[in-house]
Amino acid sequence: MKSTVEKLSPTRVRINVEVPFTELAPDFDRAFKEMAKQIRLPGFRPGKVPVRLLEQRIDKQAMLDQVVGEAVPGRYSEAVASAEVQPLGQPEIDITSKEYGEDLVFTAEVDVRPEIELPDLSALKFEVDAISVDDDEVDTELQNLRARFGTLTGVDRAAQDGDFVSIDLSATVDGKDVEEAKTEGLSHEIGSGNLIEGLDDAITGLKADESKVFTTTLVAGEHAGEEAEVTVKVNSVKERELPEPDDEFAQLASEFDTIDELKASLVEQVERVKRIQQAEQIRDKALETLLEQVEVPLPEAIVQAQVDDTLHNAVHGLDHDEAAFAEALEKEGTTRDEFDADNRSNAEKAVKTQLLMDAVADSLGIQVGQGDLTERLVLMSRQYGIEPQQLLQVLQQNNQLPAMFADVRRGLTIAAVVHGATVTDSEGNEVDTTEYFGPKPDQLAGLVDAAADDSADDDDDSDDDVTEDAGEDEAK
Repeated sequence: MKSTVEKLSPTRVRINVEVPFTELAPDFDRAFKEMAKQIRLPGFRPGKVPVRLLEQRIDKQAMLDQVVGEAVPGRYSEAVASAEVQPLGQPEIDITSKEYGEDLVFTAEVDVRPEIELPDLSALKFEVDAISVDDDEVDTELQNLRARFGTLTGVDRAAQDGDFVSIDLSATVDGKDVEEAKTEGLSHEIGSGNLIEGLDDAITGLKADESKVFTTTLVAGEHAGEEAEVTVKVNSVKERELPEPDDEFAQLASEFDTIDELKASLVEQVERVKRIQQAEQIRDKALETLLEQVEVPLPEAIVQAQVDDTLHNAVHGLDHDEAAFAEALEKEGTTRDEFDADNRSNAEKAVKTQLLMDAVADSLGIQVGQGDLTERLVLMSRQYGIEPQQLLQVLQQNNQLPAMFADVRRGLTIAAVVHGATVTDSEGNEVDTTEYFGPKPDQLAGLVDAAADDSADDDDDSDDDVTEDAGEDEAK
């Protein structure tokens, strides 16, 4: 078999393949053996009819179509491997010559991963927010904890923000009752915003046994999206009394003996949350900084497929009703044009990120180990609330294991990118990324060491360079 590759664009190639007819002989033999089992000729046992007799009695073109249909995918894969291209998506196959007894000729156009020129990862620098915990944040956590142990007490006054009320609701649309909107004895916290728009404003200022009518737009049920006249009646008003933040409360609400110990624990709790947020910011900033420095040609077909998939998911719940979709967008304060523009921008960024991460992973030789896959599988199983083995079966059945493998590899890659970068916080302190992303992989350690060696070689050229480079190396 002979194959050549034409580069149509940085992200698309045409592979020209010629397969000598003699190379298809094993494929024809298998096809003839299968056919011989089904054909009966006098004087021959089933499966023993000579090929020359079969060739005289069968439709050769039909046999050729069958053999070619089965042979092309394998020959395409061989051509891809020989050309050392990395295809994205399915190829467009065009069979240009197919005659019995002659060479098979076909072309395959397919999107491929583009060649990407990567920057020096050890020179990557970016800044993230510093971690600081102020008194207001700790006080908020303490207030939330006190609220959990608060008690509700009935009051003989008008309802106000933060009160708990028992209410009856009813609604009409064009003068007709909306049955699904009718309820009695519903408990509601004023200011939570958990129910319909305008309800909190209507309740505020009402006393027990008082009612008010207001207009709102229903968001669920048969009349979703329609204006309704809603009547709310207050049955009772209760205020929440919070326990005093003292040692007794600390012993009630935690394992600590004093309120000072509890507050110290809350400081640590807030700091842990901020460390998680800083880790996410480091990951996002590393990607953002890298994307800004790299030109990544985008395969249009792959981008368009992602655009179409997002649009399909968005309108699927609306029975693909374009008018209903436009109305839903309008309620969100946007338009179809704005949705399409954002959708394409997001798709381009997602595809660019995936291609870039794969290129970096190849450059650094990132390998996914069994432990990495097991760790991800266990984490996902906890999220879905099923056993890891059961999740594995689901992923296998839906052919999602390759996607999970690719996702794990990209996660390891972004960790490697972070480790290679110099990360400082807004106060000028260098951030130890190993705290969030684990120890530096061997691949990157070697890369950074090589950069340091080059810098050391440059030091020999000038005393002035010695001081400057040493400062840079220390910062790294």
